[in-house]
Formats: sequence, C-alpha cells, structure tokens
Amino acid sequence: MTMRFAIAVLAASMLVASPARAERASAIHKSQEAAVAWLDLVDSGQYAESWDHAATSFQYAISKPRWSEKVRALRAPLGPVRARRLKWAKYTETLPDLPSGQYVVLEYETRFDNRVSATEKVTPVQDNNGVWKVSSYAID
Repeated sequence: MTMRFAIAVLAASMLVASPARAERASAIHKSQEAAVAWLDLVDSGQYAESWDHAATSFQYAISKPRWSEKVRALRAPLGPVRARRLKWAKYTETLPDLPSGQYVVLEYETRFDNRVSATEKVTPVQDNNGVWKVSSYAID
C-alpha cells in the first residue's frame, strides 16, 4: 500500500512540475531570441535603436543619448565581435533592486577583436505586453 501511494505522489508531482518546467524553457528560449536580436543592434553600432528595442524599465533608467554615449565608449575600444557563446541561462522572478517579474539572466562568453575574452550579461524581462525585451546589459 505504501509503495502505491509513493508512486502516485511521484506521478502527481511530475504532472505538476512538467508544465512549469516547459513554461520556463519557453521563457528562456524566447528571451534568448530577444537578447540575440538586441545584441545584433549593439554589435552593429545601432545604439539608439538598441535603446528603442529595450524594455521600458531600461528606458526609464537611462536616456537614449546617455545610453548611446555610454555603450559607444564601452564597446568601441573592444572592436568587432568575433564569437559569442551562451555560457548559462537562468529564469527568475526576482532580482535585486528590480520589481518582481519574469526575467532570464543570460551570460555569454564573447571574443572581440581587441579583447580575447569578455563576459556579457544580458537580462531580458517579459514586458507588460508579453514581449521579451532586454532590461539590463553589462560587460566584464
């Protein structure tokens, strides 16, 4: 009797966990697509356009002219991107100093002409309209 109960509980927990796991996998996939499209804008020097395609929270945090100036100063010395590889992705609903929401933190290992190894952290968020957009960007 105990073994049947344990199997039933295990089966029920798998049914509950599967939709949540599938939802997170879908969120990670969609956020990666958004991040890649956004990074393409940054990589091609379209800084103002990258601000236009960023999340509302990103736009509230920094003005378009300031963003363009800051990212140009950050990226220009590095030269063109030669390779970029996703190291890891993590779905979360909470991040320090940010409102609750659906976020995916993506970390890329990136090689530039003038820098052999850099770490880019891109954090898309699902915006109010359900679209994934980049809410933060950092490079180390």
